[in-house]
Amino acid sequence: MDKPSTLPTPSGFSRRMSVLDRIFSELGRAVQVLDGSVHAGRPNPAGKPPLSADESAALSQAEQKHAAGLMRVNHVGEICAQALYRGQALFCRDASIRQVLHRAAAEEVDHLVWCRDRLHELQSRPSLLNPLWYAGSFSLGVLASRAGVGKNLGFMAETEKQVEQHLDRHLSDLPAADTRSRDIVTQMRDDEISHRNTAETHGAHKLPKPVQLAMKAMSKVMTTTAYRL
Repeated sequence: MDKPSTLPTPSGFSRRMSVLDRIFSELGRAVQVLDGSVHAGRPNPAGKPPLSADESAALSQAEQKHAAGLMRVNHVGEICAQALYRGQALFCRDASIRQVLHRAAAEEVDHLVWCRDRLHELQSRPSLLNPLWYAGSFSLGVLASRAGVGKNLGFMAETEKQVEQHLDRHLSDLPAADTRSRDIVTQMRDDEISHRNTAETHGAHKLPKPVQLAMKAMSKVMTTTAYRL
């Protein structure tokens, strides 16, 4: 049976979290994600940052700009993933599935931080539209959370499948000399495969083809826009 979420009280007892409590908690989390104050739980797969700001000298100006555009897209993807999974967990009544979603969201925080750090190394910035990406993805997650566990997990599995394909394309498209970005993207892809497998193991339902195509179309709009903005 699903256990209600609780909050500790000064007296040491716990009280049940209301919907309003959870919404305010998610607003606080959104601020942390968007202002860059979240921290990774795992080391950066690219290793320690370079000692010199000239590390990117191995890349031409055009290559550096292109790599930054791709990593900005990846950073936006992690903003969306964080918002999506937390939205999916918000109204999910199955405590074990909420745990699956929150665990995936925690790993997406690692990706978020790694991409942000790499953007800084490439002397670039995150997308200016991140608040919009977060709000839209969170809303989609909330809708999925009300569709039942099977479809909720199906949405997670299909998202990860498309992200995996997207990251494979980036590994082909990143400049050969940009090993730091490649190391980050490779670990991200491996984690996304694990998330997809977890969703499928827990009973994900295959989404209808029109839904899959709609998700691809929305992803195309996001990646095209985020590369520049």
